[in-house]
Amino acid sequence: MKAILRHCAQGVLLMLTLLCATTALAERKPLDSVIAIVDNGVILQSELDARVKTVVSRLNAQGTRLPPRDVLEKRVLDQLITDSIELQKADQMGMKISDNELNDTMQSIASRNNMTLPQFEAQLELEGLSYQAAREQIRKEMLISRVQQRNVDHRVRVTPREVENYLSSTAGKANSAEEYRIAHILVAVNDFNDQAKVDAARAKAERLLEEIRSGTSFQEVAVADSDASDALEGGVMDWRPQSQLPTLVADVVPKLKPGEVSDILRSSSGFHLIKLLDKRGGDKKMVEQSKVRHILIRPTKTVSDADAERKIHKIYQRLKDGEDFAKLAKEYSDDPVSGSDGGNLGWVNPGQMVPAFETAMKDARVGELKGPFRSRFGWHILQVEARRQKDIGGEVKEASARQALYRRKFDVELQNWLREIRDEAYVDIKKDSLKDDASGDATS
Repeated sequence: MKAILRHCAQGVLLMLTLLCATTALAERKPLDSVIAIVDNGVILQSELDARVKTVVSRLNAQGTRLPPRDVLEKRVLDQLITDSIELQKADQMGMKISDNELNDTMQSIASRNNMTLPQFEAQLELEGLSYQAAREQIRKEMLISRVQQRNVDHRVRVTPREVENYLSSTAGKANSAEEYRIAHILVAVNDFNDQAKVDAARAKAERLLEEIRSGTSFQEVAVADSDASDALEGGVMDWRPQSQLPTLVADVVPKLKPGEVSDILRSSSGFHLIKLLDKRGGDKKMVEQSKVRHILIRPTKTVSDADAERKIHKIYQRLKDGEDFAKLAKEYSDDPVSGSDGGNLGWVNPGQMVPAFETAMKDARVGELKGPFRSRFGWHILQVEARRQKDIGGEVKEASARQALYRRKFDVELQNWLREIRDEAYVDIKKDSLKDDASGDATS
């Protein structure tokens, strides 16, 4: 099979060479050159140069020292070869990334960097990178991630017993331990043998506590009156699990509610006040769930977005006129799973849905029809049927444990799969200076 691939690839190279030669004679312009043949594809010098430029820009932004140019080029070419193999597999499987999905991803990347999309584009230009090139690179990375998931996911299994063992392990307990963020005020006592000084310090601590409980900001009092080294930061400490809290407060803090201030505590350094700013993790996680149902009209190749919008507005009017939501969902919704159940999505946690749906759901009153509105999936009408407070701490811990175990196994199986596809691929590197590291066993 590899001999056949090699013969085909050489034919492709010959045609490319003839085409390049003809173009050169006609236009007398510098030519791009083929760096490597990878199965049915080729990697061009311009692709290598562009990727190296992107990597250099990223490393410079991180302040990371660059390796020698030849080493960097070999590493980048090795990655381009693997990418080419994966992208060809994605194409063989018929995988595509739609423009709408890519647009949402670009917007999400910009938002994570606290930029608008135009600002993100301008920033790329400042770094000497083309927005269009970056966009297409993101599309490729999304395809690669998808083909990896499709080919590796079935190799990974996490059993209930593994989850149980993980949760009872030291690592599992550490990951699920409750953490606290506190603020601290110290009224120092230099000499506990001097009762007058001790009394004065306690009186000051009592006065500060009274000010805080009367409404004065804890951090404001800390800045003005605390003798602790972190006073100018408002006495605020970073997130810590109970095991890493100062011994004096380790048993006090877990009993406080967020926003609550402790009574006066005494240590060998003086008198202390502690405020619990916030806590996270642990066995309890209370969230507000919404019981919601929806109707989705999805644009397709045969149904334009405008047609989908007109259709959803007609359905909305029928609902306003009193027709049954479940009946219309079964008849018209393009979400086959919920549609067959009258549009029912069940109890939904915050952050579970795409942003447009999440916003509409959050804004809707119980019983209110919300919409029509658009998400990346199409046009929706939703209705929140009920809301409730639910402790999902156990579910979150179990899901987190399952994800941690899955990620460990996935990373191992991904490396195994990448080795397999490299061994099976035909790779012919044309530039001698790039052959040693990048070719590996793939040319066999």
